[in-house]
Amino acid sequence: MEFSHTTVLLHETVDGLMIKPDGTYVDGTLGGGGHSELICKRLSKDGTLIGIDQDDFALDYAGKRLAPCACHKQFVKNNFVNLKEVLELTGVSQIDGIIYDLGVSSFQFDDETRGFSYHHDGPLDMRMDSGAALSAYEVVNTYPPERLKKVLQVYGEERFAGRIVNAVIKERETKPIETTLELSELIKAAYPAKERFKEKHPARKSFQAIRLEVNHELDILEDAFSAGIEALKPGGRMCIITFHSLEDRIVKHFFKDKQNPCTCPPEFPTCVCGKKPEVKIITRKPILPSAEEIEANRRSRSAKLRIAEKL
Repeated sequence: MEFSHTTVLLHETVDGLMIKPDGTYVDGTLGGGGHSELICKRLSKDGTLIGIDQDDFALDYAGKRLAPCACHKQFVKNNFVNLKEVLELTGVSQIDGIIYDLGVSSFQFDDETRGFSYHHDGPLDMRMDSGAALSAYEVVNTYPPERLKKVLQVYGEERFAGRIVNAVIKERETKPIETTLELSELIKAAYPAKERFKEKHPARKSFQAIRLEVNHELDILEDAFSAGIEALKPGGRMCIITFHSLEDRIVKHFFKDKQNPCTCPPEFPTCVCGKKPEVKIITRKPILPSAEEIEANRRSRSAKLRIAEKL
């Protein structure tokens, strides 16, 4: 398969890390290696990059792409929530910076065999780790109606979840729903007629919701970010790119809680709870892609970058 991926907010993210030439940096979502390549170019031969990904193809591709870089490089197949385990495996105790680029890489969307896209026909899969047990097929064809409706409402913020679930249940009583286009067309038909042909595809929110359910993406975020903060040296930076409001809300509140963890009542003159700030928020508001970047890469239009520095 040909690899195609355009890195989002490339310079903004790597600039946000404030790279030290001999530092140690983690790309928690290696993907096509775009961010990692720029990090490596700013590292000396004494610097280290650790790349983490669940996808075998991404690890292989990024390894070849970054081979010419002079710095030390280690690539690990794992989920970024297991950062502590990865650092122990690589013999690293603390790091100078970490990136999380959340969501699906362009090459995963464009590979119809992975089942992420509602534009291409392929098997209902959506697993970032192809060895994982749960796939989109199981979610769509075996979840009870109320559970499936909750997935679409909570993870997709889908207004028409009830209509979609009714259509899914009716269809799977006859035969299983096996392909992405089958599901995409079913969702489109379930939408009210006046809502079907707006700018964004009717299946967009449902596919997002099912993908989040399959990969447990939101469930692990706070644990993953906490592990990242713990691993950072004082002055180290954490850069997080999100692509939808659910993720961004989690990041925003996580950083706020780490910057101001005090639980004392507001009327207390001084803090007595003993909780100390762990980070300083660098980005009061998220950094957004430029108009030029959005023009060149439509998939970047919903991206938001937030940065915090460990105290």
